[in-house]
Amino acid sequence: MKARKGGRFRSSFKSKRKGIEVVGEWKTVPIDPNLFAEEEFRDIVCLEELTDYKLVSSSKVGKVKEKKRKAESASEEGSEEVEEPVVPPKKKKKNKDLRRQTDKGNSPNAAEIDVLVDKEAKCNEIIEEEANCEDHGHVTESMSSRRDTPKKKKKKVPKTKDFQAQEALPLVATSKKVKNWTTEVLSASADQKADVSAWKDLFVPEPVLQALSSLGFSAPTPIQALALPSAIRDNMDVLGAAETGSGKTLAFAIPMIHSVLQWQKSNNSTTRNDSVSKESHQHHDEPRWEDEDEAEKLTHQQVEDSGDEDDASFTTGCVRVLENVEFDSNDETHTVGSNKNRPLLGLVLTPTRELAVQVKHHIDAVAKFTGIKTAILVGGMAAQKQERVLNQKPEIVIATPGRLWELVKERHPHLSNLRQLRCLVIDEADRMVEKGHFLELSQLLEILNDSQYNPRRQTFVFSATLTLVHQTPARVLQKKNAKKMDKKTKLELLMEKVGIKGKPKVIDLTRKEATVETLTETRIHCNTNEKDYYLYYFLLQYPGRTMVFANSIDCVKRLSSLLTILNCDPLPLHANMHQKQRLKNLERFAERESCVLLTTDVAARGLDIPNVQHVIHYQVPRTSELYVHRSGRTARAAQEGLSLLLIGPEDLINFRKIYKTLEKSEELPFFPVDAKCMTSIKERMNLARQIEKAEFFNSRAKQHNSWLQQAAEALEMDLDDDMLMGKKASEQEESQKQKMLKGMKKQLKHMLSQPLFKVLMKTKYPTQSGKLLLPQTSESISALGAMSKKQAKKKKSIK
Repeated sequence: MKARKGGRFRSSFKSKRKGIEVVGEWKTVPIDPNLFAEEEFRDIVCLEELTDYKLVSSSKVGKVKEKKRKAESASEEGSEEVEEPVVPPKKKKKNKDLRRQTDKGNSPNAAEIDVLVDKEAKCNEIIEEEANCEDHGHVTESMSSRRDTPKKKKKKVPKTKDFQAQEALPLVATSKKVKNWTTEVLSASADQKADVSAWKDLFVPEPVLQALSSLGFSAPTPIQALALPSAIRDNMDVLGAAETGSGKTLAFAIPMIHSVLQWQKSNNSTTRNDSVSKESHQHHDEPRWEDEDEAEKLTHQQVEDSGDEDDASFTTGCVRVLENVEFDSNDETHTVGSNKNRPLLGLVLTPTRELAVQVKHHIDAVAKFTGIKTAILVGGMAAQKQERVLNQKPEIVIATPGRLWELVKERHPHLSNLRQLRCLVIDEADRMVEKGHFLELSQLLEILNDSQYNPRRQTFVFSATLTLVHQTPARVLQKKNAKKMDKKTKLELLMEKVGIKGKPKVIDLTRKEATVETLTETRIHCNTNEKDYYLYYFLLQYPGRTMVFANSIDCVKRLSSLLTILNCDPLPLHANMHQKQRLKNLERFAERESCVLLTTDVAARGLDIPNVQHVIHYQVPRTSELYVHRSGRTARAAQEGLSLLLIGPEDLINFRKIYKTLEKSEELPFFPVDAKCMTSIKERMNLARQIEKAEFFNSRAKQHNSWLQQAAEALEMDLDDDMLMGKKASEQEESQKQKMLKGMKKQLKHMLSQPLFKVLMKTKYPTQSGKLLLPQTSESISALGAMSKKQAKKKKSIK
């Protein structure tokens, strides 16, 4: 018995010495539906059995089958039947009885021979079908070799024809366009090809140059220009520190792609030499599988690496070639194609899931003409789907440490041999190797630098705050073994943790202030309860793409409900959200021109969201690194941006620490606020706070009480009223509360309909000419414009 997958046969493509001559017919074996319950046999279409056959040499079988096919094709051309009738259920029963009779007559040894011969026969048959298709050029001739084919097989014939039509077109690696916040950046100049002559001196591979041209990246950034020659030509480890938005991703992505291409080139040459030596020993009459490399390229181009498709299979001509199909014969396992020879060559580790998604999109964009596969391994998404993607043997994996370590512990075949790893990238390395964070990373690095160490492996370490040094407090320095931390010692410690053993190329392009020159930094001093007023004022007065950072998830949730009540439509982003929702909110934020993203420090590092105009620190960050990274979400790639700190009494300590570490020469200027509008803003905000408070307590009480009631019902207990949150209100009190809430909402709605920023106009009577002269109303000024206006006034007053 032999399972048929997708209506076509599995094959090991080994040379055959024996064959069979079919005397009887293939008979369908009924399948128990319980077999499909666990989806282990989901790809099986049907099971068939052959009992009447003769053992003959393989060359004779080929000749007999060719004659039969010609006779059958001639008879089919004469007849006008479109589809053959399906065998009725009565006949199936007879076949089943006949099969039982034959099984009783056969000995156990004979049954084993049957299975082996069936395998050999089907392998011969599929190879001969391929040859027959090449001779006659008709798919139908090869497909109509047996008359008892089920209907499903007939339906699959046009698919192969479509593929043959596609095969005639030039093969270009195309991937499904994924809606993402990176698409705007990566498809900015898709129509016009840019001149990439500036990249040629940096030893960039030709397919990558082609991709850079289509993306419109005409010239490299300073970090790219310095990192690429050392990484590609000299094969050095690289420690790179450059300001936010300076193009660090491509500084490690291009050398990694080059390394993978070099490995493929050397591996292909050795496999070709082996195949030539094997072919010289093969018998001339025996069929052989040619152009394995071309088949592998087809898999790269046709199979998507997103993991949405379960089967990584494709069709060529009239035979379906299956990747990763194992065929057991005499306890030996053979794998189709050269997937088993494709190890993991590049590994990128990132601190957040969103950053991993972004890095994957950037690498895919640059490697689109190379055929290199990438995969992403992050938490919050189906591990089974990610395992299926790993089964396709991607050369580059982008991962967060947690999920990667989980799959390494499970001994996934593709992650079992990390000794062949050519490139290891640790993005935002200072955060990744921080004490008390990412325990899995230290375990991974321990393996990579011990049992799985590869002396030829390149390591790339990048961050905007790699060389940022905190001033050590005096009380610490007074201790015996205290060391004063400077840039050199910080980098040495980092190299020791990561496992860089040679002398790396160190590139430091950060300024003394650590932030970008085009960033305007401002502050507002206020009480803690006044922060909401200033935030709402800023969002109304200066609409645009704004990111608001808070230190806690509870704060983000509270602000989200407050601003939703005030019709600001904020998008929250924090670690307690479902991963799909997090990515969806990032996409929406990138799509809308005027939008607010309320987030924790999950979105502080690495995210390249286009045209973010303002960053507001609702709570001052706890470290200088976080301040630099948060502020780095705006003013990217030489664009301007504004960073606003809302400093309450409890934030002063953190603010002074940041100010001292970043060695600011001047004091941060205060942001101008129009005091006239603040009274109406306070009214709106206070009313919104009351509504939010009432709704929050109602929802929390309902949630708590419903949980208690369910638990009591499950335990068959009576519930005391004292255990319920909030006193059990009567219907009258409840309706009164609802009326009050409704009234407050109505009042707020009326307030929101009124214009907040009134433009005063002095009108005049019509003149003799009949025209009414009106003063020109000033257009809405941007936040940066308001700051520059204030600074200009300050300079004038000093003079």
